[in-house]
Order: sequence, then C-alpha cells, then structure tokens
Amino acid sequence: MAIERVREYFKKWNMEERILEFDVSSATVELAATALHCEGARIAKTLSFHVGEHAILIVTAGDTKIDNAKYKATFGTKAKMLSFEEVEPLIGHGVGGVCPFGINDGVKVYLDESMKRFQTVFPACGSSNSAIELTISELEQYSGYEKWVDVCKFVENS
Repeated sequence: MAIERVREYFKKWNMEERILEFDVSSATVELAATALHCEGARIAKTLSFHVGEHAILIVTAGDTKIDNAKYKATFGTKAKMLSFEEVEPLIGHGVGGVCPFGINDGVKVYLDESMKRFQTVFPACGSSNSAIELTISELEQYSGYEKWVDVCKFVENS
C-alpha cells in the first residue's frame, strides 16, 4: 500500500507520526479541504505529466490549474497528463494519493510558485485518505524537488 511506502519514507526523519489519516476520502482538493477543515487553496495537489520519455510531478496550490503557455515555456513541450492507468506504475502512487514522497526512482518533482503564499500546505501521503501538514521549507526538503516553477494560473471560485 502506497501510504506504507510514504510512512517508511518519512521514517528517515522521524516524521511518520505526522501523517494524518481520515475516515473520509481526501482524494480531491474539495474533499481534502473538508477533511482538514482548511481552505482548498492550501491543499498541495500533485499532478503527473509526461515530459518526453519521463514522468514528472508538479505540486501546486489547490486553487490553481496548469497554464498551458507557462508550462510549454518551462518544459519545452505541451502539457500532457499521465492517464489514470499510467499513474501508479510510473509514479508509485495511485490517483487520489499522488504525492512527492516515496515515489519511483527517476521521477522529477517541481514545486509551483502558487504555494509560496502559505505558511503550511497539505500534500497527500500515498492514499486517498491521507495528508501531512508541511511548511514550505519542509516541502522543499522532503519532496526532493528539482526547482520552483511558475506554470499555473488561479481558478475562479476555488
């Protein structure tokens, strides 16, 4: 189970006890915000894409969506998300629990600037009913990110 993989990943830093598990689904921004009693913007959603032959992850604020022009300017290609069937084998976590922790080797992680306005954010932890609250510097440390990118735009009414 992917949450156990994430729990094991966080043991290196004695952080596994900070993982939150819910009796309800947190598979979408809206569901996670309800489970956590916070605004949806603070949910750090992790999106998976193809870039050439590789899979990448982009962690963004919950009130954003990918801006195709910014994405292409940053990655040199059109944004093409992984299909539902590709996510778990390529990333190591299934849809609804995708996160930048305990992922398959070779998957690069990028953090979107949209999260920098928050003190803490809530990424998932490998399952559709989990999360962890991290400061931005903790997210940088534990995600093993490549770099910060600006590839999103804000969605109205989020």
